[in-house]
Amino acid sequence: MSVFNAYIALSGKIHAEVKRDVALSRLTSVRIGGAAALYVAPHDYAALSRTTEVLSMQKLPWVILGRGSSILASDEGYRGCVIVLTGEFEKLSVDGPTGMVTAGAATRLAKACSTALTAGLSGMEFLAGIPGSVGGALLMNAGTERRWLSSIVHDVVSLKPGIGLVRRPAAEIDWGRRWCSVPTDEIILEVTFSLQPAQAETIAQKMETHLGERSILPLGAQSCGALFVEPRAASVNELVRRCGLRGAREGGAQLHPSQANYVVNRGGACAADVLALMNRVHSEVLANSSVDLHSELKLLGFEI
Repeated sequence: MSVFNAYIALSGKIHAEVKRDVALSRLTSVRIGGAAALYVAPHDYAALSRTTEVLSMQKLPWVILGRGSSILASDEGYRGCVIVLTGEFEKLSVDGPTGMVTAGAATRLAKACSTALTAGLSGMEFLAGIPGSVGGALLMNAGTERRWLSSIVHDVVSLKPGIGLVRRPAAEIDWGRRWCSVPTDEIILEVTFSLQPAQAETIAQKMETHLGERSILPLGAQSCGALFVEPRAASVNELVRRCGLRGAREGGAQLHPSQANYVVNRGGACAADVLALMNRVHSEVLANSSVDLHSELKLLGFEI
């Protein structure tokens, strides 16, 4: 495994930004994490394909990082390559007559929603206010307790390193609560949504409703998003309230006072603080309510 050789093979050779030792705290919404050994931001398919080829040859692990809203990066960093899609992977196109909206995986979900609104296409309103990228939202099957992203997906295009492009109709993908069956060794490139024509005013009203429902969440704060998958027994917020842990703090990490399934970096927080807080919540909720909470965060750079 050679980070140096991978850097030399890619830097200046492809249409991409290539750097070494990039702080993950700059790439995650909670602003926590050590350095990634290698950072590549490909602007097009050719650059991405070449990047995966080189990383494979150098036996260097890699991970796709979107907006970093559901990631907790290790304080020790990541010894592999972080790939951040840019350029053509942020493109959006609308086919009004068919109601199809195609979004690159790196497109902000908020931008996709606003584009649908402008085009007078309904179906994405329930996604309003959810942070992150289209690709990340697809992998997590983002949504509400009543509706999920999978309900509007028409098809998905991904890159299978060493093989090439793969297009899957939504019906060929298994969907579940906060997951989908797209293989983890593939890279989501674009998603096409099937929407319905509607009046812009009606769409905007629905979006405002969903934004209002999410107004209590710490959007815009230095937060890594939901800590635990919501159990069926009761909300995480309610379970934490019963334990008297709302607003609990470990180092610079604090549970949000009004929405206890979110942690906020109050300044100087490290990954160890967040993990300690999560362990404390898990233990006390289990003891108090007999509910075994499961993490919703993706860990990066930790020795498991």
